[in-house]
Amino acid sequence: MGGMTTLAQGAQEQPATVLAVGPHTVQPPVVLAPMAGITNAPFRTLCREFSGGKGLFVSEMITTRALVERNEKTMQLIHFDETEKPRSIQLYGVDPVTVGKAVRMIAEEGLADHIDLNFGCPVPKVTRKGGGSALPYKRPLLRAILREAVTGAGDLPVTMKMRKGIDDDHITFLDAGRIAVDEGVTAIALHGRTAAQHYGGTADWDAIARLKEHVPEIPVLGNGDIWSADDALRMVRETGCDGVVVGRGCLGRPWLFADLVAAFEGRPDRLRPTLRVVADAMVRHASLLGEWYGNEGAARRATVEGGGGRREGESRGVIDFRKHVAWYLKGFAVGSEMRKRLAITSSLAELRAGLDELDLDQDWPDGADGPRGRTSGNNRVVLPDGWLKDPYDCAGISEDAELDTSGG
Repeated sequence: MGGMTTLAQGAQEQPATVLAVGPHTVQPPVVLAPMAGITNAPFRTLCREFSGGKGLFVSEMITTRALVERNEKTMQLIHFDETEKPRSIQLYGVDPVTVGKAVRMIAEEGLADHIDLNFGCPVPKVTRKGGGSALPYKRPLLRAILREAVTGAGDLPVTMKMRKGIDDDHITFLDAGRIAVDEGVTAIALHGRTAAQHYGGTADWDAIARLKEHVPEIPVLGNGDIWSADDALRMVRETGCDGVVVGRGCLGRPWLFADLVAAFEGRPDRLRPTLRVVADAMVRHASLLGEWYGNEGAARRATVEGGGGRREGESRGVIDFRKHVAWYLKGFAVGSEMRKRLAITSSLAELRAGLDELDLDQDWPDGADGPRGRTSGNNRVVLPDGWLKDPYDCAGISEDAELDTSGG
């Protein structure tokens, strides 16, 4: 990814920091947050290329039911490139028995090196089942799931990602943190928002500091409103957390991980790509997606005549890439018509041709920094009937609450 320009921004010197996730050393202590439809193998590869292989890059959310049933889409999502080490899978589950089966499957078949459990997702299709950010409210259920996961994982480290709680009246992160320590969880990541906030407002970094004080026995990672490498350093300084989890800040900016490596290594250089370099990254991203989908198609068919599988893969990859276009081009002088055109391309040649019509010598615009992705907030959290009546009453929760598809 040559041709990148750098800009010294006077970041404060930060000693190199190491995060231990079980037997795995993560240096610097930077984790790519699981994001549905985003953190598939191609995007993880791109981020790792910019970071020089440093950091931890987690898969999309994998549902335990779909994994146990060996759902075709799910088995594709847990594919890791041979260069990915450690291989990190995030699991979602509501039923302790199903979670246990999924974790044992991963451990016994060597499908991953690290398991993260999702207790932070705020989307309605997850919370209405009692999963994601709704689940820690039911303390006994959380404990049962963690116990099954840690027991089934054997030597694999198990971590968890969660939010502050359901809303300001139902805060759960301190209780959940203590339960996690009791059950042998290796590390906890806290998004400093409630489920009701979704991605709106400002992340509460004070909550991250409180959790770190509450569970000093294990590493605590902070998540929320890290839009730059300097934000990450500031979070560590202000909260005392052991590392950071980066989500929306890297949308359309996979090179953010190069900045994060530099920052934690005490270097002031930050990547400020020209539009030409951004365009190259866009084509690289779409190409990786095409290869990934092409491999999926080839796996479904023993033989592919005339390269049809490759062509199909390229088309699916470029179509999947469309959602990334606006994030990559944020702040650049492109024009609304060209943005629309690039967002409906169906081949690499069409994407490349459109990009080549732009003024590729544009410098990185100031407007490209800052928040990106979803910013909605103050939403009513959709929960199962009677969910909030008693945090210790888990009656009626069954395997039927498990989602049967992965990736979101």
